[in-house]
Amino acid sequence: MKNVPHTVTDAAIATIRERIEAGLYPVGSLLPAQRQLSEELAISRASLREALSTLEALGMLSIRAGKGVYVTNAQATNAHPWRFADQSSLPDTYQMRYALEGFAARMAALAIGDADVAWLEHNTGTLHEALACDELDEAAQLDFEFHMRIVSLAGNAAIESILRSSADIMKESQRMPFYRRELVLSTHREHGLIVAALKARDSGAAGAAIEAHIASAAQRAGVYFPTPPAPAAAVTVTAASDIVIEK
Repeated sequence: MKNVPHTVTDAAIATIRERIEAGLYPVGSLLPAQRQLSEELAISRASLREALSTLEALGMLSIRAGKGVYVTNAQATNAHPWRFADQSSLPDTYQMRYALEGFAARMAALAIGDADVAWLEHNTGTLHEALACDELDEAAQLDFEFHMRIVSLAGNAAIESILRSSADIMKESQRMPFYRRELVLSTHREHGLIVAALKARDSGAAGAAIEAHIASAAQRAGVYFPTPPAPAAAVTVTAASDIVIEK
């Protein structure tokens, strides 16, 4: 991923943060509507959403679907800011993974063997142990290996090259959700759903499961982005042993 400056977004983050810290947007208040705010800041709605996601990750805002954006703290409370902002924004990183890994999982389901399923199940069990013991570095590495095993099974060298060349960014995006300690085991549960879909050799369910996982992980890291609507034949994964295709 190339170095792309996000100067407009950074300026919006600084302005909104200054208004919060100055009390113009007091704690508990609802921010102006995004249309109004984007016009005030002369910024696109997409860039504004990125700025709001960053401020939520810092603990200053709470984005509530269908209700608006609320101020939760007058100062940043999250001690884990995104370290790769000069290379790729956190929302862009999750969106890239959503697009590439969803396709890769669908392809992997067509090629996966029993030995691959056993490896993924073992990795998922080891991940649970690492998360339960608060070994976040080990958990992030296991998470990375899990996703790259699926990408490798897809057999698309271009996608694998893009993701492996961004390994540090990938691992950090996988580590960020772990800071929500009350939800730390969510990654393990979601990996279980992915493995179940792959074990069933269900291409649609595998893609849907990994896309849902990446979108949920992004939200745990304070990032929200729109996702495409489900196709007419929607795939619903409700449990590791329950894969339902709704016509």
